Amino acid sequence: MWESFAYKSVKIVIFTNKLNFLMPFGPLAILVDKLAGHNSWVFFLSLLGIIPLAERLGYATEQLAFYTGHTVGGLLNATFGNATELIISIFALRSQMIRVVQLSLLGSILSNMLLVLGCAFFCGGIVFYKKEQTFNKATAVVNSGLLLMAVMGLLFPALLHYTHSEAHFGKSELALSRFSSCIMLLAYAAYLFFQLKSHTNLYSSVCEEETQSEESSSEDEAPEISKWESIIWLSILTAWISVLSKYLVDAIEIASESLKIPVSFISVILLPIVGNAAEHASAIMFAMKDKLDISLGVAIGSSTQISMFGIPFCVATGWIMGQPMDLNFQLFETATLFITVIVVAFLLQEGTSNYFKGLMLILCYLIVAASFFVHVDPPLSKNELANLKA
Repeated sequence: MWESFAYKSVKIVIFTNKLNFLMPFGPLAILVDKLAGHNSWVFFLSLLGIIPLAERLGYATEQLAFYTGHTVGGLLNATFGNATELIISIFALRSQMIRVVQLSLLGSILSNMLLVLGCAFFCGGIVFYKKEQTFNKATAVVNSGLLLMAVMGLLFPALLHYTHSEAHFGKSELALSRFSSCIMLLAYAAYLFFQLKSHTNLYSSVCEEETQSEESSSEDEAPEISKWESIIWLSILTAWISVLSKYLVDAIEIASESLKIPVSFISVILLPIVGNAAEHASAIMFAMKDKLDISLGVAIGSSTQISMFGIPFCVATGWIMGQPMDLNFQLFETATLFITVIVVAFLLQEGTSNYFKGLMLILCYLIVAASFFVHVDPPLSKNELANLKA
């Protein structure tokens, strides 16, 4: 009985998704690392191996959410929706690669806001060519406000650093970052309460669309695996992503040198595209079904989670590890995020979407990608080097 039960679960999770043909690249990356040590190959094989795992992690989270209700389901999505990026960030922190952590988290925000949302708007606009799609403007305004708060949290440590106005050099900036991270985590907790408890009426359109979807296709919306199977698969997938993330992080710098690709481009563009693969597909799918509120929740909601939860969480984790992870993402990166948030907030203010708005977001992302391809970090000053050694 248990064998048939396990076989059914493995068949559903592993063999029903076409993207899973990439799974063998994960073990292959480990094999190449052990036998040949070709780090550039290890990097790309690990990258390919993580893509289906990230998608299946999202699937297992959705399955578990059927049994937990909206509140706990929202928390699960907040935790596991961006689990791939957070796991990669934690391993990079352990390897003292703070810039990789900062850039990969920044890239996840930019990818969701420009590429994922842009593709959703563009594909939805092509399918519904003769009309403008609409979404809940009130929820978009709330998320835009949170993203601007995140920009504020990143902006002041950068200004403190570049204006040389720290009261205590090397300490004030880090202390401000840790204090601001605690405030941002508090704000995100308040946002979850606001969304899931006190102002659920603002998100009623999303709930109505989900309810209609459940009624129209009850078979598709019913859970395919049990609660405990979901928990077991979440544990297995998280552990396997953690293993591959270690190999991925260890290979980043050598892959950058051998392929002549800046670390900033790898961290901001390549890593987030892998982590956001599942969100990218689901946002486009819902937009093509004229369910833009859900697409917006996937794309902008994920950006909000990373900016208000993921980044402060990594600062707090670095604090525990004794790593000086701060909110100074440097001037170029902070300016890029600020301009992106302003552009997206401007396009969302009318509560309507069409293919042209989507195309603009995609083209903006291409400009960002090109910018990071030619961008390198400025060299550290003598004082900064001495501070790092201390």
